[in-house]
Amino acid sequence: MNLTSSLRSVVVTGVGATTPLGGNAASTWEALLAGRSGATVLQQDWAAELAVRIAAPAAVDPSGVLPAHVARRLDRAAQFALIAAREAWADAGFTGKAGTSVEFDESNESDRSDGSDGSDGSGVPSGGTAPADPYRVGAVVGTGVGGVSTLLNQYDVLHERGARKVSPLTVPMLMPNSSAAHVGMEVDARAGVHTLVSACASGSEAIGYAIDMIRTGRADVVVAGGTEAVIVPLNLAAFGNMMAMSKRNDDPQGASRPYDKGRDGFVLGEGAGIVVLESAEHAARRGARVYCDAVGQGLSADSYHIAQPEPTGRGVAAALEQLLATTDIRPAEIAHLNAHATSTPQGDITELKALEKVLGDDIGHVAISATKSMTGHLLGGAGGIETVATVLALHHRTAPPTINVTDLDDEVDPSLISASPRPLPEGPVVALNNSFGFGGHNVVLGFRVND
Repeated sequence: MNLTSSLRSVVVTGVGATTPLGGNAASTWEALLAGRSGATVLQQDWAAELAVRIAAPAAVDPSGVLPAHVARRLDRAAQFALIAAREAWADAGFTGKAGTSVEFDESNESDRSDGSDGSDGSGVPSGGTAPADPYRVGAVVGTGVGGVSTLLNQYDVLHERGARKVSPLTVPMLMPNSSAAHVGMEVDARAGVHTLVSACASGSEAIGYAIDMIRTGRADVVVAGGTEAVIVPLNLAAFGNMMAMSKRNDDPQGASRPYDKGRDGFVLGEGAGIVVLESAEHAARRGARVYCDAVGQGLSADSYHIAQPEPTGRGVAAALEQLLATTDIRPAEIAHLNAHATSTPQGDITELKALEKVLGDDIGHVAISATKSMTGHLLGGAGGIETVATVLALHHRTAPPTINVTDLDDEVDPSLISASPRPLPEGPVVALNNSFGFGGHNVVLGFRVND
């Protein structure tokens, strides 16, 4: 049953990111179009002992962006989330917290828009104000792991220096909802501050939850996305022992290779991607610049295996079918997909099988981008960053490339995957963002640009 007649329309008015490709959304987008990889060989002493010695760290360290007194109270994941949220908030044309006219601290200047979308170069379109009512503003930030860096660091402090030396900020820093809480306090969100934890689907599920908050009338404005910062020895060792990550230590930039016959696992990345969502009415009242419509989400669970994808793709197909059933999206409109595509032998093909099952012949006009080939896999942050990429792809009507595909898998139609940016058609166009997580979580987000 189509429920759109009783639900409010939602639009995207701001984007923010800090990723392995750049310290803001504009530089990340530029790198995606150029087909640049953020992967590198890790230089830390501890990395030399690991089977996997490559990762995709953030291009701009958050400690150099946030004031020292702010950074030291936040886990690295929350630092990323706050930086990306500040950029998205400013990019949406908001200044200060909800219900106030107080300007943001200029310490976030380096993370603002480059002005290419009509702002004055500071990332704040002229005349920007804050939402009037904080009880109509929400924040939803997902993470797959949370403050693991803080947990491991303070565990070492406990055993090496004693209990009295453990930071009193440990629990507020390590708890998974810390990022959402700090973003919520940054904008004075009082309609609800939420954290979705569904492994690698967390960021997309957070954005889907935010869309529903607005569609059902709980909020007018929601800041939403995902963050992760887990490039630490324990995670690299564990994922490596699972055989989930690529061991191409001599070729980090070529290691993430979705759809290639030689793919052997993902490259671990870090960072955050955040969007500002608004009801269409709220955005229109203030004359906001709109990137695209946020049409809705489809959700399902595999209930199959804690770490392996269900081989037929039935859960992925069910999520896409739910999106189509609960929105006005038609398969013929879908022109672009930012695929989950982590570069694992099973997952990449399973996702495509599901698309083929649901879309049928309409899959032939879908330009598929696997941006993890460049950013690496940001786990709970992936859905946030890939939503930013999806929104910008619609806004600029250009699908980013998929790099490192030198020997395409025989099960993949070569017309779907491009090594260079691909223009999207004029007129109404829909783009999807797929995210799937350990435990069998499946999320498909739908976005549309009309003109």
